[in-house]
Amino acid sequence: ADGGYASRENLSGAKARGIRDMAFHKKRGLSIEDMVSSRWVYRKLRNFRAGIEAGISCLKRAYGLGRCTWRGLDHFKAYVWSSVVAYNLALFARLRPI
Repeated sequence: ADGGYASRENLSGAKARGIRDMAFHKKRGLSIEDMVSSRWVYRKLRNFRAGIEAGISCLKRAYGLGRCTWRGLDHFKAYVWSSVVAYNLALFARLRPI
């Protein structure tokens, strides 16, 4: 989760809901052992979040999701859907074996 949510109360709330491993971006006085079962899991969760953030950044920067100018919920959904489809098609084209 984002560093702004890092607190002992939020960690306890997540654990109470059955979440076994929770990794905050900034630790804010929490130890890694309190959040996750091992340092390996913490590193995997941290890297997964970094990958998600990179995808969101690319969608905002290159595919126009920083600001939607279409009005109404249905149009907003179509705008987001078309941006994500375009992003995925470009990603698949780059990953295509030669």
